[in-house]
Amino acid sequence: ISICRDLPNIEVITFSVNGISDLEPLSQCQNLSELYLRKNNIASLNELFYLKNLPRLRVLWLSENPCCGSDPHRYRMTVLRNLPSLQKLDNQAVTEEELSQALVDGEEITAPPARRSVENGCPEATESSAAESTTETESELLNFSLEETNKIREELGMKPVPRDKFSSFSPRETDCNRKKRNNILNAILLLMKELDTEGLEIVQQTVGRRLQAFQKKELQEE
Repeated sequence: ISICRDLPNIEVITFSVNGISDLEPLSQCQNLSELYLRKNNIASLNELFYLKNLPRLRVLWLSENPCCGSDPHRYRMTVLRNLPSLQKLDNQAVTEEELSQALVDGEEITAPPARRSVENGCPEATESSAAESTTETESELLNFSLEETNKIREELGMKPVPRDKFSSFSPRETDCNRKKRNNILNAILLLMKELDTEGLEIVQQTVGRRLQAFQKKELQEE
C-alpha cells in the first residue's frame, strides 16, 4: 500500500484481503473517490484520520475489519461523522438522516492511531490472525480478488478477467504468497492508469515478450 504515496491522482483503490493495517499512505491520494478495504487487519477506526482530508472520497468498503467491532451502529455512525461526504458505506447508501444522527452517535476522530510495530504485508502470525487464515476459504479469496481486480480493469477500460482464468492460480500457494501476488497485481494495474499512450505501448510490448517466453518454456517442458 505504500505505493499509494506516489499516486496522488489515483481515483479507485481496491486492496481487499491483503493484510493491510495502516492507511497513512492513502492520505496523499487527493483524487481518490472509491476505496475498497474489506477483510484486512485495520484494528482502529482512528485510521480514518488519514481519510478525512480526501475531498472526493464517496465510496468506502471497510466491513470485516477488526475496527468494525461488535456494535454495527456505533461503527457506521463513527465512520459517517468523520467522512460525511460518503455516498455509500459498505455497499449501503448513506442517507441524510444517518448523517444527522452521526453527529450525535458517532465519535469524532481528531488524531491518528498510535504507531504499530507490525508492517503491512504478511505480519508475524498471531493466534487471531492464524484462526482467521484457517477459516478463510480459497473460494472467498478468489471471489474478493476477482471482483476487485475486475473493478480496476473496468476503470482502465480493460476487459474483465474470466473466473476460469483467474482461478487457475495454484491453490497450494500460501496465504502470504497469494497476498503478495495480489498486491503486485493491484500495484501494476493502478500504475497503468498513470501512463500515457507511449507508456502503455511499452508495457504491452514487454508483456507480450514475457508471455512468449512463458509459452516457449511450457513447450520445452512438454
